[in-house]
Amino acid sequence: MSYMNKAAEMIAERIGNITHESSFYETKAWGVEAQPDFLNKVLICTTSLRPKEVLDHCLTIEKELGRNRKEKWGSRIIDIDILYADQEIIVSKELNIPHPFLHERRFTLVPLCEVMPDQLHPIFNLTNEQMLERCLDPLEVIVLNHK
Repeated sequence: MSYMNKAAEMIAERIGNITHESSFYETKAWGVEAQPDFLNKVLICTTSLRPKEVLDHCLTIEKELGRNRKEKWGSRIIDIDILYADQEIIVSKELNIPHPFLHERRFTLVPLCEVMPDQLHPIFNLTNEQMLERCLDPLEVIVLNHK
């Protein structure tokens, strides 16, 4: 949790004001199973930065905290994903918003529903709560510190 707390501090300093944050959640690893459990948390920020600038800051923060990008979905110290940018839809080589796997991952949807259940997905036209209800991901999501 210390890496996640440090990342949140860095996000607040470099990207913008954190207006909401979820509890911490734990799940089994997603994608590559033979690795430690994942810890997850959702932060909601206000920013004047463009999404690509936010991504650049996120990648820098990950690197400064010791992230080494070797294996897709492999074990990592920290992983910062941009889930939404208001109602923007961005599809590019380096950035996809909304996050393309958002609707498939309970470990993202559960904390997201804690802080913004009624946020409408701009492509599926479903709220986060509706996507969670339809999500087929079997992994259990365990709250560690309910806010």
